[in-house]
Amino acid sequence: MQKKMLMVVTNVDRMKKGHPTGLWLSEFVEPATEMKGAGFEIVAASPKGGRIPIDPASYENKLPRVWDGVMEPIHDTPRLADIDPTDFDGIFLCGGHGAMYDFPNNEDLSNLLRHFLTERKIIASVCHGAAGFVGVTDHNDQSLIQGKKLTGFTNEEESRMKMEDLIPFSLEDRLKTEEAEFESGEAMEDYVVVDEHFITGQNPRSSLRTAQMIIEKLKTAESV
Repeated sequence: MQKKMLMVVTNVDRMKKGHPTGLWLSEFVEPATEMKGAGFEIVAASPKGGRIPIDPASYENKLPRVWDGVMEPIHDTPRLADIDPTDFDGIFLCGGHGAMYDFPNNEDLSNLLRHFLTERKIIASVCHGAAGFVGVTDHNDQSLIQGKKLTGFTNEEESRMKMEDLIPFSLEDRLKTEEAEFESGEAMEDYVVVDEHFITGQNPRSSLRTAQMIIEKLKTAESV
């Protein structure tokens, strides 16, 4: 049976001081391309639905040809509230600084994540996508990520990008407050953490390997 992955993307196109933001394009396109190549069906959804804003800093004027067609799911997304999680084998939270604004404490996203947690399906994120874990509790009213080993964009990486004054909170600090066991590798280098069905990538360079680990995890589960 064909695997089906729900990829969650942001609707936010502006940060503090009017600074442009949105989806960090490679954090959707690279995993989507890899998973489509493995035979997965990809569905993108967002808090409000509709066309997804792309962070202008995340691409050059000309996009790679290999991305042709892969971007179609983000041209007109359904709302998270209209998604039936039972249709999917996993959920993947894509990053971009926009996710820091509309992912945390989002009731619709929280409801979806609780399903994937309870059913022990894949829960994945890359970079700022981990902001979607903020404020989410399980059915016992405990933090969704309590005791979970995971990663996301670090304080050092925000500092290198000179974004500290534009973000609503420190992602690294907030994930630690939510009682996650936060891990990190070298700044701006590929780093992925796997903790059972949680698979998280630290930054944009981790996008491809995060997808590869998802594919490997699901293939292993099929063979058991």
